[in-house]
Amino acid sequence: MTQAITPIRVLVAEDQTLMRQGLRTILELEDGFTVVGEAADGQEACERALALRPDIVLMDVQMPRTNGVAATARIVAQLPATRVIILTTFDYDEYVFDGIKAGARGYLLKDTPADELLAAIRKVHAGESIIQPSVATRLIAEFTRRNAPAAPEYEALSEREVDVLRLLADGLSNREIAARLVLAEGTVKNHVSTILDKLHAANRTQAARVAREQGLI
Repeated sequence: MTQAITPIRVLVAEDQTLMRQGLRTILELEDGFTVVGEAADGQEACERALALRPDIVLMDVQMPRTNGVAATARIVAQLPATRVIILTTFDYDEYVFDGIKAGARGYLLKDTPADELLAAIRKVHAGESIIQPSVATRLIAEFTRRNAPAAPEYEALSEREVDVLRLLADGLSNREIAARLVLAEGTVKNHVSTILDKLHAANRTQAARVAREQGLI
C-alpha cells in the first residue's frame, strides 16, 4: 500500500487580490500542495503564520501596514521551521537584500512560470535556497557594497596647509616650500607634520597620493 505524501502547506501573503487568488489556484491545481491561508498585508501575514504554522510563506515585498521584509523577519524569528519565499515585480529593488538578510530562503519574480514556482517551493521546503539567476549577480554586488570598509574620514586642512600640501606634492623640500611661501623652515616642518597626521599618511609621498585621490589639490 502506497503511503500518502503529506502536502506542502502554503500561506500566500499578497496585497493584490487577483495575484493572491492566482497563486492559490496554481497551488491547488497541483498535487502535493495545500493553501492553508491568505494574507493581504504584512501584519496579517504574521498573525496567520503564527496561527496556521505553514511550511512555506509566499511573501510579497511591498504590502500595507507591515512590509514583507519586516514580516519575514518576525515569522522566521518566531517560526524557525517555516520558510519564506519573497515575491516581487522587480528583478531587484531596495527590499530584496534586506529580505534575504531577514531570513527569506528564496527570491522569485512574480512573472515566474507556474512550473518554476512549484519547483522552487519544493526545493525550499526540502531545505535549499532559491535565488533567480537574473538577480543573483545584483544581490552579490549589493552585499559587497554594504560590507565594503568605510572610506577613512580626513580632518579638514587649513588654507595654509593646503598651500604647503600642493608644493609638497610637487616634490619640494621643506626649505624650498619655506622660501616659496615666505615662511620659517620650522613652521613648514610643523605644517607637514600636521598634514601627515590629518591625512593618516606615513610619509610625504603617501600624503600627496591621498590628497590627489580626495581632490584636495
